Amino acid sequence: QVQLVESGGGLVQAGGSLRLSCAAAGTIRAINDMEWHRQAPGKQRELVAVISALGSTDYADSVKDRFTISRDNAKNTVYLQMNSLKPEDTAVYYCHAEVRVIDPGNSKSYYVDDFWGQGTQVTVSS
Repeated sequence: QVQLVESGGGLVQAGGSLRLSCAAAGTIRAINDMEWHRQAPGKQRELVAVISALGSTDYADSVKDRFTISRDNAKNTVYLQMNSLKPEDTAVYYCHAEVRVIDPGNSKSYYVDDFWGQGTQVTVSS
């Protein structure tokens, strides 16, 4: 069907940068919104950034002017460039996408479903 595979997490010092990637693979007709969420230990998962199919973006206040979301529609991939990282950015980061999945019984039609990646750990040391 559809899988989202994230990469790019790791350990970085405060003030450093990381770039996350999330590639979607499968029977994809197109992808609508793509998002990055994160979940820190003991906290609820929160939306970090979203990008529409046409490229409009929105960010959580806590990451505005530090993080940049982008996408490559030809590669079905979304990116999150994270600069000026802070210890409070430490979390597992998940990508989420709303996908137009090709109907297996009729390749000319599709249905819409949403998918999550497996998560990638980002740790920012002080």
